[in-house]
Amino acid sequence: MPALFIGHGNPMLAITSNPYREVWKALGASLPQPKAILCISAHWQTVGTQVCVSKHPKTLHDFGGFPAELFEQQYAAPGTPEFARLTQSLFPAGKISANADRGLDHGAWCILQSLFPKADVPVFQLSLDLNLDFSTHFKLARQLAQLRNRGVMVIGSGNIVHNLAQLNMQGKTADWARDFDQYVKSALENSDDEALMHIERAGPCARLAVPSDEHYLPLLYITAIRHNEDQLHFMTESFDLGTLSMRSVLYS
Repeated sequence: MPALFIGHGNPMLAITSNPYREVWKALGASLPQPKAILCISAHWQTVGTQVCVSKHPKTLHDFGGFPAELFEQQYAAPGTPEFARLTQSLFPAGKISANADRGLDHGAWCILQSLFPKADVPVFQLSLDLNLDFSTHFKLARQLAQLRNRGVMVIGSGNIVHNLAQLNMQGKTADWARDFDQYVKSALENSDDEALMHIERAGPCARLAVPSDEHYLPLLYITAIRHNEDQLHFMTESFDLGTLSMRSVLYS
């Protein structure tokens, strides 16, 4: 199965007419049908890594200040306890704990409803452990590569550049945002995992582009599970609201 990182941007992209949503729809139509989808979203952080084992995950509206239409959205994909348990089995006992209550956060459903609008593919999520550094996240993620050979499509959802404090409503993109996005692009093109894990090498722009790590981390998970024979594709490469990189990555 392919592995994807989607720059999800602001939640309104899920219900408005915009070029990103059109790309997601076209991409979904071109992808093979997976047995299940594992989503690693910026919006589920926990102490210790958890996996969702719910049979019927709820649609979580984990945001505020948006129109009622966004809160009315439902993505009724089934869960898959079987693949969640398989994911647990890839690690030492107790390393990944089960969570039966967690639903699908907006980092997951906002893109999945365009990629797989029928909601007929089972979906489960893996959380981001707050206690891990970039290198440890990367090592953990490597174990997930086996899932691709079991028919599981792994999708990371976040943003390479994500600074809400400096959004520009006119859409003007700051130099530091472009600089960091290009740094990551180059690292991806050169399969330079060390550059991706040690973003301080990008200089001062890294602190502005990644003021907190949760939106960047899903990219590391997708990079960690690439296969040697994979081809790298950038599906979108622009910016939303000036400081949200919408760069999306496909390994297939």
